[in-house]
Amino acid sequence: MTFTLPELPYAYDALGPYMSKETLEFHHDKHHKAYVDKGNELLEGTDLKGKSVEEIVKASYNTNQALFNNAGQHYNHIHFWKWMKPNGGGAIPGALAKKIDEDLGGADKFKADFIAAGVGQFGSGWAWLAVKDGKLAILKTPNGENPLVHGATPILGVDVWEHSYYIDYRNRRPDYLKAFIENLVNWEHVEELYAAAAK
Repeated sequence: MTFTLPELPYAYDALGPYMSKETLEFHHDKHHKAYVDKGNELLEGTDLKGKSVEEIVKASYNTNQALFNNAGQHYNHIHFWKWMKPNGGGAIPGALAKKIDEDLGGADKFKADFIAAGVGQFGSGWAWLAVKDGKLAILKTPNGENPLVHGATPILGVDVWEHSYYIDYRNRRPDYLKAFIENLVNWEHVEELYAAAAK
C-alpha cells in the first residue's frame, strides 16, 4: 500500500477544548482514512504506485484530478496532525520568528494575515505558511490543493474544510482559526520544516 493512515501523535481528547475528541475521531478516522483508501484504489495500475506522496501529488496535479484530490488531502493531513499539539501556540521560536519579522511584518501581522487567508478561502480549502523562493509567504488553496504544486514548501497549514471545525465551532470559522494559531500550533515542528526548507 502506498498510502497508510498515520496514528495521531496525541490522544483523541488531547487538543480540547480547542478541538474536540469527536472532531478528531471523525476527521482522522473517517475523513483522512477515506482519502487513504480512495487514493490507494486510484493508484492501482498507474506508474505512480510506490512513489512518495509528494511525487504523486505533483505528478497527478492537472493530469489525474481524482487521484490528486485524494493524494493532496492525504499529504495535507499527514502534516496537519503534526502541526498541532496539546498546549500548543505560544511564542514562535527564534530563527522562524526573525524570518516572520523580515518577510511578513512580525508575529501579530502574520497571525492576522494567516487567519484572514483561512477566513477568505471560499468554500473548502487550506491556509498556509510556506517557503517560496527563499521567502515566507501566506497562501490559500481550494479543496485538496497545497503549495507543493505552486513551487513552494508548506511549513504550516490549517484545514478550513467544514469537517475540521463544524462540530466544535459550527459556522464560526474565524474563531476556529484564532484558536488554532493561538492554542494548537506545534511551533517546534514548524521550525523544523522551516530549517529543512531553508537549506
